[in-house]
Amino acid sequence: MKDFFRKIASIALAFIMVFSTMSFSVDMHYCGDHLVDFSLYDKVDTCMMKAEMTKTSSSCEVMEMEMDCCTDVEVVVEGQDDLKISFDQLTFDQQVFVASFVFTYISRFEGFDKDVVPFKDYAPPPLIRDVQILDQTFLI
Repeated sequence: MKDFFRKIASIALAFIMVFSTMSFSVDMHYCGDHLVDFSLYDKVDTCMMKAEMTKTSSSCEVMEMEMDCCTDVEVVVEGQDDLKISFDQLTFDQQVFVASFVFTYISRFEGFDKDVVPFKDYAPPPLIRDVQILDQTFLI
C-alpha cells in the first residue's frame, strides 16, 4: 500500500513538473462575435473576407466595414525557464551541509556482509563449575 501511494505521488510530481515547464500559445480568429478559427501552436487562418475583397476587387463600403470587425486574439502561456540551480552562489555553510547530506545519504545504503561474526577468533570462557547443577535450578 505504501509503494502504491509512492508511485502515485511520483507520477503526480512528474506531471506537475511537465505542465509547469510547458509553454503553449492559442490563436483565435473572431469575425464579430463568432469564433471562425482556432489553433494551438500555430497561426490561425485569416478571415476569408480579405481574400474575397482581393478577388472581386469591388470597393464596396459594406465589405470594408465587415473586415474591420474581425479580430485576432492570441493567448500565450509561458512555462518556467529558471529550473537550473546554480551552485556557484552557495555559501560555504550551505556547501558543507550539501556535502555532509550526500555523504550520509550514500553511506546509508552501503550494506554489511551477513556472514561477519565478530567473535569467531575468540575462545569461549572456561567452565569452572556448573552453577545450575550446584544450585539445582532447572528450567522446565
